[in-house]
Amino acid sequence: MTRVVYLHGFASGPQSSKAQFFRARFEERGLKTGDFEIPQLDEGDFEHMTITRMIGAMDRAVSGDPVILMGSSLGGYLAALYAARHRNVERLVLLAPAFQFPSRWRERYADQMDRWKRDGSLPFFHYAFGEDRALGYGFVEDAAKYEDEPDFSQPALVIHGIDDPVVPVEISRKFCASHPNARLCEVDSGHELTDVLDRLWRETKRFMGFQNS
Repeated sequence: MTRVVYLHGFASGPQSSKAQFFRARFEERGLKTGDFEIPQLDEGDFEHMTITRMIGAMDRAVSGDPVILMGSSLGGYLAALYAARHRNVERLVLLAPAFQFPSRWRERYADQMDRWKRDGSLPFFHYAFGEDRALGYGFVEDAAKYEDEPDFSQPALVIHGIDDPVVPVEISRKFCASHPNARLCEVDSGHELTDVLDRLWRETKRFMGFQNS
């Protein structure tokens, strides 16, 4: 089976519940532990995290191999970015992907941008640590270098909650309408999708072609 690289969301980490859920499901199917990779995208330095540095972490995890990329929220956007630039990505499973991230990020934090730039950093709750951690303004400047909607051509399954308050499902609807290689599956859930894990696995199995086991 092709290696799987799972990309966690913003201010999260490899121990996220969805990442570990999928690790367990793939290992039950015989995928070796080393063939399900969950890189820590900030590499232990959240304050200096940028899109460019996260792509570097992905590059080291992928190591040029044929891979399937899975990504949640910001991780979904990163998976799409990477696939648009690397043909060794065979397919993608994107969970509530944060398409339009660069522009929507600036809109979401518009009232804090001046302070963020002046102070050099802004605190965000980091789910992996259970506390606030500072994120440098370089994150904003670097994100502006990247496109809102990566134009990848590989087959993709996009799963999105219809009640997502963070990344509205309309964003995935719009993306999939203009990308025939991407199939949208809407589920009765919010952004985290942790209440529909079994549904996520059923859809992923079907997309991978092993739904009967």
